Amino acid sequence: MKKDIIFHPVKGIQVAIVKNLNELQQEEWNVIVINRNEQPITNVFVTSKGYSNSESETNSDQKTSTLRHFFPEIAPSEHAVVEPIMPDVFHLNNEFWVSYFIGNQIYDKKFIFVPDSIIDANLTNIEPLGLQGVLHE
Repeated sequence: MKKDIIFHPVKGIQVAIVKNLNELQQEEWNVIVINRNEQPITNVFVTSKGYSNSESETNSDQKTSTLRHFFPEIAPSEHAVVEPIMPDVFHLNNEFWVSYFIGNQIYDKKFIFVPDSIIDANLTNIEPLGLQGVLHE
């Protein structure tokens, strides 16, 4: 039963939305999961969706499709590109629910980038990846 599963706090996992230039020198944004633990994480399942909670009658609620991604393993100090993300959805809540195992223990956490938090003013260097992005811990 779900009530019998012990969920320990998530440590060492980060989600970032990073900006880089492609071969045509055009901006591209990608969502990545970073494993900063000293052991691999396995059976990594990421569910992503975007949504608004508009209280205005003139703006209807918006939502994106729910996408699901699976990675067999993300090694220590490595990352995985989850999906590209378009700036058109930066005005929404962008939610990434990450579930994974370390050994036999399951962990999960929702990472939510609130509306308009993915902007150039919030970009930081993400080391050791050498990328600029918005980091969520």
